[in-house]
Amino acid sequence: MAFYLGLDLGTSGLKALLIDEKQKIIASAHAPLHVSRLQDGWSEQDPQEWIKVAEQVLDSLKSDHSAALGRLRGIGLSGQMHGAVLLDAEDRILRPAILWNDTRSHKQAAALDADPQFHKLTGNIVFPGFTAPKLLWVKENEPETFSRIKKILLPKDYLRLWLSGEYASEMSDASGTAWLDVAQRKWSPALLAATDLDQSHMPRLTEGTDISGTMRKDLCARWGMPANIAVAGGAGDNAASACGIGTIKAGEAFASLGTSGVIFAANNRFLPRPDSAVHAFCHALPRTWHQMGVILSATDALNWYSSITGHEAAALTQELGDILRAPSPVRFLPYLSGERTPYNDSRIRGSFTGLSHYDSRATLTQSVLEGVAFAFRDNAEALAKAGTKLDNITAIGGGSRSAYWLKALATALNIPVHLPADGDFGAAFGAARLGLIAAENSDPVTICKPPQIIRTIEPDKQLLAAYESAYHQYKALYQALRPLA
Repeated sequence: MAFYLGLDLGTSGLKALLIDEKQKIIASAHAPLHVSRLQDGWSEQDPQEWIKVAEQVLDSLKSDHSAALGRLRGIGLSGQMHGAVLLDAEDRILRPAILWNDTRSHKQAAALDADPQFHKLTGNIVFPGFTAPKLLWVKENEPETFSRIKKILLPKDYLRLWLSGEYASEMSDASGTAWLDVAQRKWSPALLAATDLDQSHMPRLTEGTDISGTMRKDLCARWGMPANIAVAGGAGDNAASACGIGTIKAGEAFASLGTSGVIFAANNRFLPRPDSAVHAFCHALPRTWHQMGVILSATDALNWYSSITGHEAAALTQELGDILRAPSPVRFLPYLSGERTPYNDSRIRGSFTGLSHYDSRATLTQSVLEGVAFAFRDNAEALAKAGTKLDNITAIGGGSRSAYWLKALATALNIPVHLPADGDFGAAFGAARLGLIAAENSDPVTICKPPQIIRTIEPDKQLLAAYESAYHQYKALYQALRPLA
């Protein structure tokens, strides 16, 4: 029996998932990470901490599953996108990594976005969270650091360098840098030059299903692994989740209720529409692309509210019961870190509007869930504008454990929401699948099959009109509050 490992480097932790050749999950391990927020809008992590947590999860797997590690054949990588890891000529880290939800480079992003070649070649707005404007910020604010940069890696690709010694990335993650010619699936010399960089600063590119290198012999020996373990190209976290849930063909879509929120729709061709603020990226599979709407704070909004109330998020949602209520009289805007789709607004902030003496904790919990559901509706509207109309969607992520939230989402979107069978179909599972495909040269379509659907949640027809009205109130609030940001 052969085994395959998925490593998913998230913002709040690193997860390892071990599967066998039949894609049965054998074991998992997790280690937490913390984000440094030195100023409003800043978000950083020390890449060395990623190595430490990777060592922790591998130590944990070796403790209980050493025999499986002894028959490991492939590793797939997934990770938070857009982060800037800056290395000197000796591979020393020059500064903490600037993360995807860092918005300090909004002025630099606007300057790059005004250059027509970025829309033409990337098919996307240059968002402040993307990698290119981060480098322009470093150039303007930390010129000595910028002058010493030899290589720029994305977070999961720094793990790859540690695992294999290879400077490599893949198409889905590279799409979020604003340096990739997304249609041609290659680095753009012109876009790199716009930030005073060239291709020597970038890792070589592979497809997510390709072998990017093999695991270092000393690491194999440390964890009792065989030699020549294939390290797959892997994927950015959302494309990896798509591989895990089987969203790889045109017409398939999923909604991820994770720290951030995502609607991800697979496409068989490149469909850019920058003015919609929808991301048009390469998928992890060859000759495949995807469109994606992104909410910066999904479960992150509920977790923030949980910390304010002193009650666990699960307890708060359980307090609402199972029956969907009419929309709360309180509107919540989940813009705690600004918002991407559809506004590309790094300055807007969240709010509760319409509070009264009669409102309870449950009322505010309901408004938080509805606010995130309406943000998903904004994304669905943007996707429709970009040429992808959703007929149904599969829900994944921590927020999908709340039946109430899924009912609110289905009614806000007015489409059925499918819930897969119990199991882990997230980014770590998708990464493990990519490790299997690369190691065995397997057919991606055969490997990346969707799970069984155990429940479909239909929109509540009796509440559709009320939700529609509440959604339009929600949209009007952004326009009303924007001048105050």
